[in-house]
Amino acid sequence: MATPDTRTQILDAAERLFAEHGYRGTSVRAITTLAGANLAAVGYHFGSKAELMTAVVRRVVEPINAAQRAGLDALLARTSRPSVGELVEAFAGPLFDGMSAGGARTSRLIMTILSDPAEEARGWTGPAEEAVREEFFAAFARALPGVSPGELAFRMRGIVAVTAVDRLEVHQQSVPGCASPEQGAAARRWAVAFLTAAMSAPPPPA
Repeated sequence: MATPDTRTQILDAAERLFAEHGYRGTSVRAITTLAGANLAAVGYHFGSKAELMTAVVRRVVEPINAAQRAGLDALLARTSRPSVGELVEAFAGPLFDGMSAGGARTSRLIMTILSDPAEEARGWTGPAEEAVREEFFAAFARALPGVSPGELAFRMRGIVAVTAVDRLEVHQQSVPGCASPEQGAAARRWAVAFLTAAMSAPPPPA
């Protein structure tokens, strides 16, 4: 098996430490020590700690975004008004799958993106990510015309948060809660059903 190159070793170390300690709680020295690299390697390969954070997050999130985009494109090729359940499946399904495959570290990293107060933890998004989010937002808005834009954005954030918390809790159990493919598939169905019900709920009284 080939030894990972220095850039990959730094990415692996940074992903682990950012997931465990957040952006501000992780030093460049800690990253390079864990990676077995010299201190200047972060600057050489990434430019800065902030740019390293962006690279770490993109490595995890881009496959999820690509799967979300493919799912939404397939739905919109079939109908201009997918159901709420279909949209939740296309949006939440890749999140669930990515966090399940990536283990606790991936779930922790996504929780860091959601909750870390450091701007650098949230400044990784680019035009491609914004486009996917905006297209899902527009599709959900068509499916849920009675939900205000502010509440719809809140509900979509909830999809990400609920999925991340669930996957992290499962991965941290001493006996994994989805030890078999059948259990994992069942948990995925439960998540999509729960999130569909939450997204479909009528707005609360003013």
